Amino acid sequence: ANLSGGQRQRIAIARALLGNPPILLLDEATSSLDTESERRFQQNLARISRGRTIVIIAHRLSTVRNADRILVLDQGVLVEQGSHDQLIALQGLYYHLAQQQLDL
Repeated sequence: ANLSGGQRQRIAIARALLGNPPILLLDEATSSLDTESERRFQQNLARISRGRTIVIIAHRLSTVRNADRILVLDQGVLVEQGSHDQLIALQGLYYHLAQQQLDL
């Protein structure tokens, strides 16, 4: 079947969740999703994350905005960590990226 990148990503996420893993690694899991599909994914993430640890690797800050803890890497070096609100208050790298990507 000819599936779009977003359709393939949704299938991969569903397959990963079927096994009910205690730890789930999502590497750019929403990169091929359109804005509406990503929004629905974010709404379901709270339900999906109950009882498990989820590590999300993303360039889109909207994907990690609601995470308990965000780790900010710059050229492979950890430069900041905290919640979205804490990182915005620091006005460091995350803040500058958020100004570009999010409506701040």
